[in-house]
Amino acid sequence: MPFKFERLSILDVILIEPTVHKDERGFFMETYKFSEFATFGINERFVQDNYSKSVQAVLRGLHYQKNPKAQGKLVQVLQGEILDVAVDIRKGSPTYSRWVSVTLSDENKKLLYIPAGFTHGFCVISKTAEVLYKVTEEYSPKEDVGVAWNDPEIGIQWPIKNPILSRKDSKYPSLKDIDTGFVYISNQARIR
Repeated sequence: MPFKFERLSILDVILIEPTVHKDERGFFMETYKFSEFATFGINERFVQDNYSKSVQAVLRGLHYQKNPKAQGKLVQVLQGEILDVAVDIRKGSPTYSRWVSVTLSDENKKLLYIPAGFTHGFCVISKTAEVLYKVTEEYSPKEDVGVAWNDPEIGIQWPIKNPILSRKDSKYPSLKDIDTGFVYISNQARIR
């Protein structure tokens, strides 16, 4: 099996380690294979790829899309290093408002799967970082929303105190002030 799957402390968020074949020419690896992901329970259909390049101290997030365009994400770093964060925003979840983070980089080549019902963000640790992620729904400006990156009730421990933010990201509300539309039912995000 070319992938190792590891459930994190929030069980629906999964760290994926691909098998990397290295030799004098460089390396080869599979970054996604439907059959193996589905065997582990990730059987969603990815419909769009997004690619960003950011400079050190940029923080993108915390983003999510509301239903009916909620997105699951499969995140990887092509160049550089980021701290990648997922926050559970499913009302009634035993891990509601809790967060998990992992370091993703071009060196460790790990991927992070974040299902719908989570908000997502990352902070660039290296001089620059190029991030590629697959999503399960196409981008929809109407459903594109977010949560404050520094929400004190969530308490994410970011690696920097004063990140570079977009205007949009700097204006998101706290989680307690919004209705995300997600509720926890049998380990899946659902609308009310």
